[in-house]
Amino acid sequence: MRSPHSLRNGGGGGGGTPSPHARIPTPHHHFHSTVSVQKLKRFNSLILVFRLSTFCFSLASAVFMITNSRGSGSDSPRWYDFDAFRYVFAANAIVAVYSLFEMIASVWEISREVTLFPEILQVWFDFGHDQAFAYLLLSADSAGTALAITLKGTDTCKVFSRCVWSKSSRVEL
Repeated sequence: MRSPHSLRNGGGGGGGTPSPHARIPTPHHHFHSTVSVQKLKRFNSLILVFRLSTFCFSLASAVFMITNSRGSGSDSPRWYDFDAFRYVFAANAIVAVYSLFEMIASVWEISREVTLFPEILQVWFDFGHDQAFAYLLLSADSAGTALAITLKGTDTCKVFSRCVWSKSSRVEL
């Protein structure tokens, strides 16, 4: 049964209740406070600094491993003779490339004020890849450290039959 008062339920006697959203005008553009825009730029700049430091350290690690000249003799073991050290190198090289990509994406986001992917996809992409590459580096560094400790505690000359003899002593490589 209808109410005898036509304005009681907001209706004008038309039988239905009009939507309250029809009375509220909606703006056609997005409003951004200058304070929130400045905070966002500051936050994105901080992320860029972290990405830059990650890139520099990962690249430096990979370059130092490539240019390591220790064990340069023909019969002495080199770092690439060990799977764990090759894993450390590969992990650091992969993270350096990923960090370079993310730095470019951060510069794009700061300069254009828009993300490469839709924002929710960009957030999950960054989070997922950051986590995966952090675990990659952690496992690679654990493997490399374990091998280094093992090699330090053993007589590498007996294990690998590779030593350099000098006049006064035997040098293990």
